[in-house]
Amino acid sequence: MKFTTRSEQLFDEACTLMPGGVNSPVRACRGVAAYPLFIEKGKGSRIWSVDGDEYIDFVMSWGPLLLGHSHPAVTRALHEAAELGASFGAPCENEVNLAMAVRAAMPHIEMLRMVNSGTEATMSALRLARGYTGRNKFIKFIGCYHGHGDAFLAAAGSGFATLSIPGTPGVPPAVVEETLLAQYNDLDMVRELFERNQESIAAVIVEPAAGNMGLVPPEPGFLQGLRQLCDQFGALLIFDEVITGFRLSFGGAVARFGVTPDLVTLGKIIGGGLPVGAYGGKREIMESVAPLGGVYQAGTLSGNPLAMAAGLATLTALKSCDYAALEAKVESFCCGLENLFREKGIAVQINRMASLFTIFFTEGPVRNFAEAGSADRERYTSYYQQMRRSGINLAPSPFECAMVSFAHTDEDFAETLSSVEQLLF
Repeated sequence: MKFTTRSEQLFDEACTLMPGGVNSPVRACRGVAAYPLFIEKGKGSRIWSVDGDEYIDFVMSWGPLLLGHSHPAVTRALHEAAELGASFGAPCENEVNLAMAVRAAMPHIEMLRMVNSGTEATMSALRLARGYTGRNKFIKFIGCYHGHGDAFLAAAGSGFATLSIPGTPGVPPAVVEETLLAQYNDLDMVRELFERNQESIAAVIVEPAAGNMGLVPPEPGFLQGLRQLCDQFGALLIFDEVITGFRLSFGGAVARFGVTPDLVTLGKIIGGGLPVGAYGGKREIMESVAPLGGVYQAGTLSGNPLAMAAGLATLTALKSCDYAALEAKVESFCCGLENLFREKGIAVQINRMASLFTIFFTEGPVRNFAEAGSADRERYTSYYQQMRRSGINLAPSPFECAMVSFAHTDEDFAETLSSVEQLLF
């Protein structure tokens, strides 16, 4: 077979070695009828494929790279850490330093445990909530994705929605029987679930701003209402901030919305681009985790020196970044996008918050997964393909957020708007 690009050749080879040719499903680009780009390097707001093509990147490794690709301070910290050793299976100083940096930015996290992925963080937080409360059921929201732990794969968003996977093959029905589903932004549904399952719900887990059905911000009073219901019925409130932590603000969702959860899960940004996760919260609850308590969780590479060094360098740099200025740039950019689409007669809603946004090709507002699912996916596919040919790298799914970094420049935004101006639908 003759290939026109090195990416195509690599993907063909990868398909003989890995399921779908990838190590995470959405990367296969099936949702946008394309082959994946194989990336060779990144710098600042840009990436280069193995074919030498340059792209303005609005994926940013799906969120961790808020400082941009190959930030000098992060790269330097990684080099210094790697020279000393990649892993010891023992405590290292920077895991203490990173934990202190997280707690300084988010004082509601009184204790935390480092893990190796967002999925591991959410699985552990749910186990802790169940162990602490002595209850088994929990509430999650339709379209919210909390990693691929069995209990979370009921009505998950993200890759499930992109690939139109109808259920949870491989997950025993008994596992998801304890998963209670509500519509995002619908407090009445949550209240009904609590009333029907009194004294058996351990927790409510929620993305404080949903990022896996595209960006869907919380309606006014929604998070406050969840806090009140959890207090009323004796359940824990878990904020899944794997995406939003250190992105909505330096203090995360609590600083943005003024609602304090019992437990928080983190990932992405706190590893500076390396595999990482963490869960934490109130000291009284966290002391139930082994070796202090009976809720067991462990990990060979948890707190490894490389991720800790990259995460610490990232948070240190972010402390001096102007979040308000970046948000203003994203707001202006999104207004420009909306105007261009509407000039073309294309119905569009752009949900935006901080350095996140999602383009929904639909007439009405998008406040939950049902409304996100009503957007025109074929139009998104055309948009993705044309923008990629113009040198703009977007998420290969209409159910993901576009990620903006502090490395994105006015020229990047102007070039992207120019590409949208030339779109044909």
